[in-house]
Amino acid sequence: MRTGGLLVGCLGAATLMAFWGAARPTEPRLEEPPWRWPESRVLEIARRVRAGRDLTPKQWPGGARVAVGLSFDFDNETPALRDGQTSPALMAQGEYGARAGLPRVLRLLDTYQIPATFFIPAMSAKLHPPSVREILARGRHEIALHGWIHERNSLLSEDEERELMRRSLDALEQIIGRRPVGIRTPSWDFSPWTMKLIREFGLLYDSSLMADDRPYEVLLEGAPTGVVELPVEWLLDDYPYFGMDRQSAIRPHTTPEEVFSIWRDEFDQAYEEGTMFILTLHPHIIGHRSRIVMLERLIQHMRRRPGVWFATHEEIARYVWEAGRQTTN
Repeated sequence: MRTGGLLVGCLGAATLMAFWGAARPTEPRLEEPPWRWPESRVLEIARRVRAGRDLTPKQWPGGARVAVGLSFDFDNETPALRDGQTSPALMAQGEYGARAGLPRVLRLLDTYQIPATFFIPAMSAKLHPPSVREILARGRHEIALHGWIHERNSLLSEDEERELMRRSLDALEQIIGRRPVGIRTPSWDFSPWTMKLIREFGLLYDSSLMADDRPYEVLLEGAPTGVVELPVEWLLDDYPYFGMDRQSAIRPHTTPEEVFSIWRDEFDQAYEEGTMFILTLHPHIIGHRSRIVMLERLIQHMRRRPGVWFATHEEIARYVWEAGRQTTN
């Protein structure tokens, strides 16, 4: 009998390669293979962006034991458009996120009065302005940066990445009425200069890196940046379990019940550690009926525990940064 865990192991690499696309060099192609690089070059690359001090507070607001950040990447049509794919079938699959998925997500969050963060590519916001208005109408959700058209940062020059980040920030500010303070890079893809640009644009936090389960300050070339990292993980993302590509071997291969058990155990351990639980979801993926039922079960499980703080990523980042600043003063 094949289990979800076995299938994740067998198909995980293929799934993530298809999601990220073809090989994405983050360094200029070198004639020498990496095993022939001088040690200094290996160390320089590995140490460029690192995890700094742990920002887990001694206590979460109101004496809570764990912080829960539910996040939804409102991608819709943009991953297909980014790759130059214009099939109406793919556009329809993306449109599902706005037409059917998001309303289910918002109803669920309304039922339990839970805040969430929506990372939105600027072009997705322009394609679906009523959806953005529906998110904002709740008065408790955050909208944050997620690229221009879900571009792959590591395929861009520094100037291209800077221009797209600027355009995205300007577009979202015009649409939502305030400038976003956080970013999740599309596909969690980081170029050698992404963190430099995050600092340049004065963003409070990033939620794209994977060096810890706890919030931390990002180091750039060994120096503190003042940027809070709210780390993510493929294990806590709906796409690796439920992703679908009709032209490849990628098929949903884990049942909602199996995913529930993984996410429940991850939350329970975060609760025991007194740390943080960040979940990355997509309305066009999690918004399908059997999956939204599973997500509600997870929310009910978390709410049964005393001392669970549901917050936006901005609220978590501001709290841990202020708590860390008080500790060091």
